[in-house]
Amino acid sequence: MKGTIRCAANYVPLSPISFLERAAVVYRDRLSVVYGDHVKFTWQETHQRCVKLASSIASRFQISRGDVVMLD
Repeated sequence: MKGTIRCAANYVPLSPISFLERAAVVYRDRLSVVYGDHVKFTWQETHQRCVKLASSIASRFQISRGDVVMLD
């Protein structure tokens, strides 16, 4: 967008989480993951699976909002 001024109407920085949330809304039924011939997920399905995984990890390890988590 050469020559334009960045503002809320044309520029919003995305974190990985906000990107996933936005993709789930904007590209709801488009494929986000394809692995081989049998594994296919839409952006909405990917978002739902990530939310379920995060919820499961948070409850199992008693993680709260604002806690820092590292995956190794």
